[in-house]
Amino acid sequence: MSTAAASKPNSPSAGARRVNLKIVMTSPGFIYEPYSPRERIPFWKRWFTLSGWRRTKEDIISENAYAVSRLRKKTGYTKKQFYGEALNIYKEVNTLMAHGDTSALRKILTDRMHSTIKNELKRRQSKWSSVHWELVKPAVSIRTLRARMIGLDKKDLDKGFVQLTLEFVTKQKFEAYNSKGDVVSGDKSKEVLVKDIWVFERSLFHPGAYWRVCGRITL
Repeated sequence: MSTAAASKPNSPSAGARRVNLKIVMTSPGFIYEPYSPRERIPFWKRWFTLSGWRRTKEDIISENAYAVSRLRKKTGYTKKQFYGEALNIYKEVNTLMAHGDTSALRKILTDRMHSTIKNELKRRQSKWSSVHWELVKPAVSIRTLRARMIGLDKKDLDKGFVQLTLEFVTKQKFEAYNSKGDVVSGDKSKEVLVKDIWVFERSLFHPGAYWRVCGRITL
């Protein structure tokens, strides 16, 4: 037998290499059940009617207790610690966007979100030469609007991703400049109240997993 025949694609060794190939999912690539605000109902209706009780139960379920409990068990999650981390990520993403640093953004965004931000920056750079962005700490408020878990394996409850949707209300300063350095938008001497809804995602099964931004909700 020639050496050429031994290296054909149908040889056992080549087949074994194909079987051992693993594809690792780093993100589902979508927002599971995107948040949308619900119509407000009167106090009396919420607490003194059957439909109001059902609505209250549905509102509570929006922050999925199961997803939070799995997150707490696997990562030691606490709301206070996460809010601090999420605000730092929020600040870092906006700062890097202001600097146009798409390479550094890649670490704290999912692939899909990174692609979205890159396209936004291209459109912005066609209008403005540079921008100034500043977060005025502390945040006015941060709250969880929704918690969801995306399971990948019914036999392994921890093999999945958790997505937490947060509402940030913050004071910010913004100013944009043209190629000559002239101010063409905003005023960095003034604070502006801004409300943003961002979705954060974390794997429960990847070693060394950390929070990344996987999307934003526009209402």
